[in-house]
Amino acid sequence: MPRRRRDDPNAPMGVLNIDKPGGMTSHDVVARVRRLSRQRRVGHAGTLDPMATGVLVVCLGRATRIIEYLTGTSKAYRATVRLGVVTDTWDAEGAVVATHPCEAVRQGDVEQELDAFRGEIEQTPPMYSALKRDGQPLYKLARQGVTVERAPRRIILYRVDLVAWTPPTLTLDVVCSKGTYVRALAHDLGQALGVGAHLAALRRTAVGAFTVDDAVTLDTLEAEGEDKAWHRHAVPLHRALAHLPAITVDADAIRCLRYGQAIPLTIETRESLVCAYDGARELVAVLCPGDEPGVWRPQKVLSIA
Repeated sequence: MPRRRRDDPNAPMGVLNIDKPGGMTSHDVVARVRRLSRQRRVGHAGTLDPMATGVLVVCLGRATRIIEYLTGTSKAYRATVRLGVVTDTWDAEGAVVATHPCEAVRQGDVEQELDAFRGEIEQTPPMYSALKRDGQPLYKLARQGVTVERAPRRIILYRVDLVAWTPPTLTLDVVCSKGTYVRALAHDLGQALGVGAHLAALRRTAVGAFTVDDAVTLDTLEAEGEDKAWHRHAVPLHRALAHLPAITVDADAIRCLRYGQAIPLTIETRESLVCAYDGARELVAVLCPGDEPGVWRPQKVLSIA
């Protein structure tokens, strides 16, 4: 049996807040960061469509192990919606399948219909999505002209604000939960208005605490040189996981956690996860409740020294 390779405790790791350009897939961004950083282990926390720009959180080295804790955070978008034109993909990259006159739609009509798109709602995912049916991505079926039933999913739209009205387009600021398709929001709004619509442009402005104002572009990383720039722009793990409760643990607790052992912990929180750090604010482990009250066990251990 091949011997499992142990992670190098001195290997660099971190989280990058990348301002993804349009025309690139999220996988393209990861490949470029991998080349620039010369890090083998690189992954992203939440896909952006090629058309979309903005915040793409990219983890490097052992930081890839915290991706699952970043994907569940809320997202914020600036979305441009084109009324009167429906596409098969529900965005500007698709083929036009229907057009409708929309001159009669007024700003008040939009504001009124938006009320139904705030709070916890059910949303049907688009056919052109990476969701799978019998192991087959829906977008592959869609390209074959096959349409299948998609079960609506519960999502939360914390905010949907109309920030610009320039008929036949409108601009929305959206803050939403994981699993929300802004393309579906644009499509459904057009259906509610009776004129159809598609998503004309999309910029992700935030993922949790990561904002586009603090993001770095790939061109900046490229200009600063390979294997150097990303260290200066990397976000430490305690900032990346600031949405989770944090505690500082001593050497004895660290030793237990490294061996996968539970530790007694007095902390008042309604969260199901807690981040344990050492005195230097280095992430030791992500903890979850143990079998007994007041006991927490490591769900994921990051400290390997």
